[in-house]
Formats: sequence, structure tokens, C-alpha cells
Amino acid sequence: MKEKHTPASCRGGGGGGVRCVVALLLAALVLSGDVAGATSFNYKDALTKSILFLEAQRSGKLPPDNRIKWRGDSGMEDGKLAHVDLTGGYYDAGDNVKYGLPLAFTVTTLAWAALAFKPELQAAGELKHVQEAIRWGTDYILKCAAKKNHMWVQVGDPNLDHQCWVRPENMPTPRTLYQIDGNTPGTEIAAETAAALAASAMVFRNDKNYARRLMNKAKLLYQFAKSHLKTYDGECPFYCSYSGYNDELLWAATWLFMATKRQVYADFITHEAISSSVAEFSWDLKYPGAQILLAPHNMNASGGMQSYKTQADNFVCAVLPDTPFHQVFITPGGMIHLRDGANSQYVTGTAFLFLVYADWLDTARQDVMCGATPIKPARLREFAKQQMDYLLGANPRGRSYVVGFGSNPPTQPHHRGASTPVLKPGTVVNCGMSFGDWFAPDRPNPNELTGAIMGGPDGADNFIDKRNASACTEPCTYINSLAIGALAALAGRGPNLVASKSHGYDQM
Repeated sequence: MKEKHTPASCRGGGGGGVRCVVALLLAALVLSGDVAGATSFNYKDALTKSILFLEAQRSGKLPPDNRIKWRGDSGMEDGKLAHVDLTGGYYDAGDNVKYGLPLAFTVTTLAWAALAFKPELQAAGELKHVQEAIRWGTDYILKCAAKKNHMWVQVGDPNLDHQCWVRPENMPTPRTLYQIDGNTPGTEIAAETAAALAASAMVFRNDKNYARRLMNKAKLLYQFAKSHLKTYDGECPFYCSYSGYNDELLWAATWLFMATKRQVYADFITHEAISSSVAEFSWDLKYPGAQILLAPHNMNASGGMQSYKTQADNFVCAVLPDTPFHQVFITPGGMIHLRDGANSQYVTGTAFLFLVYADWLDTARQDVMCGATPIKPARLREFAKQQMDYLLGANPRGRSYVVGFGSNPPTQPHHRGASTPVLKPGTVVNCGMSFGDWFAPDRPNPNELTGAIMGGPDGADNFIDKRNASACTEPCTYINSLAIGALAALAGRGPNLVASKSHGYDQM
């Protein structure tokens, strides 16, 4: 999420020609494979730390086993303005607002990682932590969606929040509440939340009562989304749904179909849903995720002109730089770059989808078809590894973009809680002075935001480790949720990343 003062790029001034020459030489090595192909990192450590970041984003009453010692209870009166309990959930990025759309997407993708890479997460000793992260989100969502055809979708006024640089434990800003209902619909948020709950119900299928609660609420939210078609603009300009709501409706129906195998969802997917071939997977655009999930089911998109397998292939063909249908910009150092500000979500999201899709392609003994050109699953795994390795340190600058991991990691994440010293409960903060006290100083954050993946470099591989360069240094929950499955695969599999056995998604 971008702050008002977000710079347009991560490009820094100065540095000299020598630095540019060195960067270009390193970039050439990365692209040639001489660096990336041989690179290996401590992926298990990166996985563990990526989960810790999500714990640092928690709102509400923290558990006794809280592992982030500089965090405390926060947002304990969330919902009080409407006489409801809306404590819990996640702050999305470097601010203190709880946004419904990215929070639900974070939960959906965490649940998918727990389903697709369960053996690898178990082997790494992290499955329990991922399940706890999912449940931290779903418990909050159940509070938000307690009433039929109504949902609380945001806590906190973002404009006022952005006028105060303070940790959430001491925030003086109003906890304004935002909602959708029959009079003010929000198809994207309702459908994404339905997807999150359906996917999570599959994760918790052994807890039958909890899984049933999640599934029942998922079905109701899906019906609400379908019967009240309208974009909710209340999260703009921070989370505007530029792609519309058709992708979320397909995404929600897909997860409900995966969880139940009921014909009603299959009928919507094949006869009503609108689908499209795109080159992006993100909190705003879900088509490739749904298409990859549906590819094994031999379904055609509405109208029957293209199969979902073909559309999933089209996504791969648009991303890979060595196909005739390549559309996505790749930086000189080899990183996917779609836009400044949270660009790393496209890196981690593509890596995750490529690994999931490669597993099914192997099981089905199929290739990606880019026109008449077949692309083997091994190429998807190779590209996924290269993208994750770039963030971990195999890049022109030879530095990590993950806090607390690897070589020369970032020290100034654009993050209120990490950059503000721990204050006593009840400390009165002067918002007017807060930026001068804690945002502006050019020094490392006093609290390490371990595992946070930065927004990342710009299109020329430039990166500024400064708090005020939010396009570079602001982390987001969904960057990390998309990274967890890929890191689990890298940590738990051999060098070719092939799964030891087929991964299935058993219905409820």
C-alpha cells in the first residue's frame, strides 16, 4: 500500500559510474545463469523469518507465546464505535489500518500454501505456524461477517492514520469503521473473503466444527457477492479494485468448488463466470490463480472458447522472457517488474503459481503450450527459483531484500511499529512531532522487522534503503503470504524442486 509521500521510484541520486558498471556486470551474470543457476540460500531460515513478519503484523490481544517481543496488544477497542468486537486481524503494511480486501487475500494465499506445500511445511517445522497465521485471520473475518449480507471491511481512517507516525500500541488516531451491506455492496471484498474462508476450511478440515463454520460463512458471502454486484470504493485510493469484480467471483467459486465439488459452483465457473488471460497475479487480479486451480478439471471458460488450462498457459507465456508471447518487463538483473510500490508481490506470486502449476503439469504429464512451443515444467521451476533468489540476494546489488536475512539486509523498512521505539502503554504521542522524531531520522529502525520482504527495487534494479522511499521499503502481508509456499518448496525439495508425490486438494 502506498503512502501519500511515496516516491515514484527507488532510484537514488549519486553513486557514480563505477557502481553502475559493477551493477551491469552483475546483472549480465545473473541473466546468463552464471550466478542464479548456482545460487543457493538457507531457504528454511528465510521461510521461518517470512512467517515471523506476519506475526509482527498482528492486531488485537497477542497470545502468550508471541514471538515478536517488541510488539504488544493494539487496537483493543476496534469495533467499539458500533458496539461490536472487531479486535484481531492484520495491519496490511507499514501503517495501522486493517483493510478487508488485502487481509482476505493474505489468508487465501496462506491457505493455498498450506494445502499445496503441506509436506514441505511439515518437514520445516512451520506448518503449525502457518496454520496459526491463517486462523489469526479467519477468527477476525468471522467477527467481521457475523451478520448475513453485512460485513465490516475496514478499521481505521487511512488519511488520519497517515498523518501520525506511531506504533499501533500507542495510536491516537480514530478507529473509524467501514462496512458493506445490501445498500452499499462490495462484490470484490465479499467474494475474496468467501475464497479465504473456503480455502481455510480445507486447511482445518480435521477440526470439523470450525471448518463447518468457515464453509457456511463462505457460502453466504459468495451469495451476497453474486446477488449484490457493485464495486466498493471505500478503500480507495489505497486499495482500489482496478480489475473489477469478475476475477474475485471466479476465484471465490473456484475455491468453493475445490472445497465441496458441488455442481452449482462448477456451473457458474463454466457457464456464467467471466475469465480472461492476463499477465499479473495480485491482491487485485486473481484470474491466473483460479485458472491454475481449474486446469486439472478439464473445464472451459464461459462461452467454451478457451479451457482454463489454456488461460493458465497464457499467463506463463506472458511472463517467461524466452517465449514468443512474453509481455512482462524483466529488469536487467532478472526480476519481474510491473510497477513501483509492492512490486515484490508479483515476484513472489509468480514464483508461487509457477511451482504449483509445475507440480500438476508433471502429474498430468503435460507441458505449457505457448502457441506451438512446449515449455517443460522444469522451466517454470527454474524461473520461480530465480525470482525468489533475486529477493534473497542473487541480484545486481548482491544484497538481500528480506529484513534480518542474508547479506546486507534492509534496516529502514517503511513501517511504523518497527521504526518507533517501544513506548509505555498510555503514552501520549504528538502526531505533529512524530514524523520528525521517528520517520525522518536516517538511522536503522530500533526494532527489527524480521522476515519482511521489501517492496523491492525499481525497474532498473535500483534500491534505496530509506524509510522515506516507501516504494522500495514498505512491506505488505500479501508479499510474504505469496512467498511462503515457494520458500517451503525451496527448503524441502531437492535442487530440481520436483515434488516427491502429487499434492491433492481433498474436498470437505
